[in-house]
Formats: sequence, C-alpha cells, structure tokens
Amino acid sequence: MNRNEILSALKAKLEVSVLIVGAGINGIGTFRDLALNGVDVLLVDRADFCSGASSASSHMAHGGIRYLENGEFRLVREAVGERNRMIQNAPHIVKPLPTTVPMFKYFSGLLNAPLKFFGLLEKPSERGSIIIKLGMIMYDAYTGKARTVPRHKFLSRSESLNRWNQLNPEIANTATYYDGLISNPERLALEILLDAEADNPNAHALNYVSMVSGQKDTIILRDELSDETYEVRPSLVINAAGPWIDFANHSLGFSTRFIGGTKGSHLVLNHPELRAAIGGNEFFFENKDGRIVLIFPLHDRVLVGTSDIKIEHPDEARCTDEEIDYFIGMIAHVFPTIKVTREHIVFQFTGVRPLANSGAKTTGQYSRDHHIEVLSGDWTELQFPVFSLVGGKWTSFRAFAEQVTDKALAHLGKPRQKSTRELPIGGGHGYSSDEAEQKRQIEGFAAWTGLSRERLQTLYTRYGSRTEAVATFINRAADEPLKTLPEYTRREIAFLAQNEKAIHLDDILLRRTMLAMLGRLTKDNVEEIADAMGAALGWSVEQKTAEAARTLRLLADRHGVRL
Repeated sequence: MNRNEILSALKAKLEVSVLIVGAGINGIGTFRDLALNGVDVLLVDRADFCSGASSASSHMAHGGIRYLENGEFRLVREAVGERNRMIQNAPHIVKPLPTTVPMFKYFSGLLNAPLKFFGLLEKPSERGSIIIKLGMIMYDAYTGKARTVPRHKFLSRSESLNRWNQLNPEIANTATYYDGLISNPERLALEILLDAEADNPNAHALNYVSMVSGQKDTIILRDELSDETYEVRPSLVINAAGPWIDFANHSLGFSTRFIGGTKGSHLVLNHPELRAAIGGNEFFFENKDGRIVLIFPLHDRVLVGTSDIKIEHPDEARCTDEEIDYFIGMIAHVFPTIKVTREHIVFQFTGVRPLANSGAKTTGQYSRDHHIEVLSGDWTELQFPVFSLVGGKWTSFRAFAEQVTDKALAHLGKPRQKSTRELPIGGGHGYSSDEAEQKRQIEGFAAWTGLSRERLQTLYTRYGSRTEAVATFINRAADEPLKTLPEYTRREIAFLAQNEKAIHLDDILLRRTMLAMLGRLTKDNVEEIADAMGAALGWSVEQKTAEAARTLRLLADRHGVRL
C-alpha cells in the first residue's frame, strides 16, 4: 500500500493493536519484529524514517569495548553478539572493520580503571597499553567460538610506524581489533521497514505523520503534509521517539524525565592524504582529555567524531565551532604531519543519544544500556499502556526490539511465532561477499534485465540483492544518466521516489542515498535530482523549485553545506 492508501485505510478502520511513535532504528526494529509475528501495527514519524538520532550515528556496529570499564558486561556481551548478527544478516551494508587503537603510555590507567569500575572516579583518564590489552582479551572472549571477526593483535612502536608511517612517533603501541562498519545506516533501517511491510499486509509505516494527543482509548495523528487529522484506537502505544520521548509523553498528558541525552557531532572530510593514511582501518582512541574519539573510513571520505555533550532540547542540536576545532586538534594528535583545515569539511551532522536520565558527573559514565518504561494503571486516563523505549544503540537494535516485542506480545496475549535472530535484511537476502558468486549473480541480472554488467555492479554495491528489483524497474522505460551526476540515472531516482516512501527531496539526498553526506552535491545536481524526483511523483514546476530551495536551506542549517 502506498501512503494515500494507508491514510485512507486509517479512516475506514480506527482500531490497531500497536501504534509505534518514532521511526528511528528502535521503532523500526520493533515494527519488523511485531509484523513478523502477525501483529497489526502502525508506525508513524513526524519526519522521515531514520531522520532523527538514528541518522547521526558513527556508522559503527560495535560491542562497546569501553563499556567494560563501567562494568556493563551484559551490554557488551549482547552488543558483541548483535554485531556479529548484523554482519551476517546485512552483509551488503555491514562488514568487518579493523579498528586500531594508538596508545601513548604503557602503565597509565592501572589504578584509574578499577576506581572507575567501582564508581570512585569520575574524571576521564588516559588508558595505557596494559589496561587496553586486558580489555581486548575480555572483548575477544565475548565473541566466543563464532569468530565472525578475527582476534585482536598488538603491535610494537616500530611495527606500528612501519605500517602507518604518518602516525605520531610518540606512540608506545597500537592494537587492532575488529568491529563492524555500517556503510549506510539509513538504508539499512529503510530496508528493515520495507521487509516488515512485505511480510505482513497489516503492518504499515507512515513518515511525516505526528502524534498530536491522546485521551481515553484514542490517539490523534496529524498528516504533516496535508494537516489532516486521524483517530486511531490502539491496544498499546510504543513510544520510540528517542531523545524526544519525554516530549511525546507530554502530548499524552504524562510528565516524564526518562531521557538525559547527550549530543554527538561528526565531520565528514574530503582529505585524500588522511584517507590514505588510515587505509581500511578505523582509528579509535583517547584524546589527551580522556574523551574517546574516532577517525573512520567512509567510502572515499573520512568520518571524524564524536563529542559527548549534555543537551536539554534535541531540536537545538548543531555542530559548533568549538567541536570542529576540537576534532581538527585531535587529528593532529594522532597524525601530526597531516594538515586538516575547515576547507576539508564537506558535511557535518549532530544527533542526541536517547540515554537514560543519569546523575553521573560526566557524560562518559551515562549508561548506554536500554530498558522499557511502562506508563499505565490508575494514575492515567488512557485505556492502553505506553511503553517508552529508553536508551539503545544501533548495534543492539534487534535485541532491544526483541525484548519490546516479547513484552508487547504478552500484553496482547499472542505467542511469538518467529525470531529475527538469523533473518537476513533487505539486500542481504541471498547476497554473497564472494567475488565469483557476485559475478554469477550479476550475469544473471544482466540476462534478465538487459542492463550492462558495469551498471549492475554499481547497483549491487548500493543495493545488494535488491539490485534485481531496481534493475527491473529501470529497464521498463527509457533511461539516461544524470547530466550533473552520471553515476545515477533518472530511472534510479524514480525507483527510490516511488518504491521507498520518499516524500521530500532531502529524503533521497540524505537517506535513500549518501550523496549529501559524502559531499557529492552541487546546486546543479540538487536541481536536476529534484526534476527527476518530481517527474516520478508528479510535482509541478513550483514544487520542484520549492523542494530544491528547502533542501539547500536544510543542508546549510543542519549540515554546514552551502552550495
């Protein structure tokens, strides 16, 4: 069903078993699990899918090695297992990532680590080689016998400098362990959502629909495009609004303080020298102030982050000049001969982690774990419970969704029928990382669709096994490359617009593709893609112009991109 059909169905049928408010990764993961288990479920978000906190990740599927120091062993065990599942279930998007930690001292942190574990130390402190070695031994142990990723390796100073000759010569050691790279988190989320709708005809997802209020047995929703309102009567509401959870609860008449979010900002750099220096490795390390930061290979760009700053209102989050100066300075700490300036920045982004409200003195001590807060009982007039999903992170979304779904199924009196543990995601169905098998699949797609092998290889890199659907759509009508961006074609843009629930131009530029994040946009190709998308969706000339102008404003305000 398309958007208009879903909205029409809402008018005809008021009842729904579960309403999920918030289409970040926690909401989408729960949507899929409920759909897979036969529940009629409606997912809404006031903006686009995966456009809030979930769009501001560090692109890592990781077990959280640093959480060991806070004693969050359950979280690390869960996250390592979920990292392995993401690599297995979405191999077209999530791949093993060698992660290198440069260390500048041998013995630092030997006393600080146990003090921090017992809550007796709040100030961040630099960790030396011995502490990091012990942490990596524990981290490897959590992977168990599966060995989805290799064990860690320690290198001496001379071995490290021989391998990365632009590293700071003052290092003592480096260590390399493995986590996962999520090359395109927003696409992964979207494919999970599309899988859910394909599996269950009674599961529907709507972007640009907000929750206005609730009373007794009814929730009022508003279409942000038309301003029309709709009434739904859920048996259960799941508040997955991330850092906006307390604001969503307020609209239902609750005064909660579940969230104590912290802001995390990132830069994307077009810096060939730095990109060559890190190779295929992420560099994950402590800066001099004890803050954990990263330098990350993102296609042919470099992702740098992240900050961890307390913030009250998530809508006010922006990457500040102070954060930019901090990131540039910390790169110089690790690669002192490489000059990085603001001119290298092609994109910046900020999000607010939906962490539980905490009394900890430093943001690094805020728990990264997740839990469900239940609002129900005699003190509310609502006739259905509200589950608020507090915390969580990209890596553990499936496990958190499983926990929420089990609780929802118990409330609905339904048994669990299926598990998502081994379930492939989107273009991961039938995807192969083996070059010979990829070539065989592409040969088959070429015979079936008539597209060239070179074009199909490009599509396979972007969409995995969904390439067949994309290529089949492209081949149904005449196509041509975009004049300003020939690696995309008008029919490919039309596919994204018509089959992936894109409403605004920025939905395609920021989330259905990585064109904005990778700094590929110019004013001319923004206008050309607006024309291609508008042709697919029936926009007027005025709409195309307005969408291009809207996108240019958003890029400048949110992402520091001025075209």
